[in-house]
Amino acid sequence: MLRHIVLSTCLLASTAMTSFAASAADVNNRIALQMYTLRDVGTAEKQFAMAHEAGFRHVEIVGMHDLNAEQLTLLLKKNDLTVTSAHVQLSALEKNYAETVAFNKSVGNSTIVVPWIEPQDRPDSSQGWIDFARRLDAMGAKLHHDGLQLAYHNHNFEMKKYEGVTALEIIMNHTSPDHLKLEMDAAWVSRGGQDPVRFLKEYSGRIYAIHAKDNAAIGIRDDEMNFAPLGEGLLDWSAIMPAAKASGVKWFIIEHDKPKDAWSIITTSLRNLRAALQTQPH
Repeated sequence: MLRHIVLSTCLLASTAMTSFAASAADVNNRIALQMYTLRDVGTAEKQFAMAHEAGFRHVEIVGMHDLNAEQLTLLLKKNDLTVTSAHVQLSALEKNYAETVAFNKSVGNSTIVVPWIEPQDRPDSSQGWIDFARRLDAMGAKLHHDGLQLAYHNHNFEMKKYEGVTALEIIMNHTSPDHLKLEMDAAWVSRGGQDPVRFLKEYSGRIYAIHAKDNAAIGIRDDEMNFAPLGEGLLDWSAIMPAAKASGVKWFIIEHDKPKDAWSIITTSLRNLRAALQTQPH
């Protein structure tokens, strides 16, 4: 009888360890690094090598990194990295559609993210944002037809309200779920005075990724645009994480807009993000 209890206990412990190991592997496959974070590190070769050395297995690229598809593919392979998505300006997509699609397919990417609107190009009315949303929807339909997904990345200016509705909601409400997903930058949402959890609930199933970084208080990290590694700032990740899980978020993409020490930022963020994801029920 005692032998049976001991064997059963060992089996349960072994099963728990296996479950945890699988959980850890799953966590690593939900995390990526936005390569914009490493733009000042040096050459593309140094940047992708740093991503690998830090422990990342997936990256979000920015445009073409001044490389052709073959060069980038070799660099990714050398560093055991895969591409989750790519930041590409909408104007570049519209002007160089065939080239952009061919490049991204060649490097194994299937999601293109519109990351930014220049100040002079930003709509300034509800109808202006509706018109912009229609441009995104048309591009999303075109990409969908060609086997790619379009997404949009927010900053704080999309948190401004027009006739009582934020610009980001206007974009989401006037695009098809098939044509446009959201890469939600939680830190910028909060800076715009909105709640990331509300967006996660409101657009459940459409937020495919979160840019995972934190906001520091004024007076802290002023020379880094007051951004901090995830979990070391003002955002309530204990509320954001379960809301993200319930919403179906696939990727958590670490980013920092102006890191003084890129290595410290990405390794600290990765450690904190892994811990936060591993505490979520599976």
